[in-house]
Amino acid sequence: MVLGFPSNDFMRQEPGSNEEIQSFCRLNYGVTFPMFAKIAVKGSNQHPLYTWLTAQASTPEGAGKISWNFNKFLISRDGKVIGRFGSRTAPDDKELLQPIKDTLVQ
Repeated sequence: MVLGFPSNDFMRQEPGSNEEIQSFCRLNYGVTFPMFAKIAVKGSNQHPLYTWLTAQASTPEGAGKISWNFNKFLISRDGKVIGRFGSRTAPDDKELLQPIKDTLVQ
């Protein structure tokens, strides 16, 4: 399942309300996956989800700050971070799709 977490932490690219962001994503990008309320993904107000996603303990090979919008995290069925992909990795990139396929067959 894909989940979206909008953030206005990157040059104020998502200043709208949660409803406006969801509508924009649906109309312009065909987003059908769940979109959550806007959260902080970096800085002193970082949401606990992103604190966990970027921590060394939960993401040994991909720990560190969020660099830009559209970072992607692959979480296993047992709740472990098994992949992290930056903004430049497209959603249909084989570098992202292959680990998803591998995880689904487990």
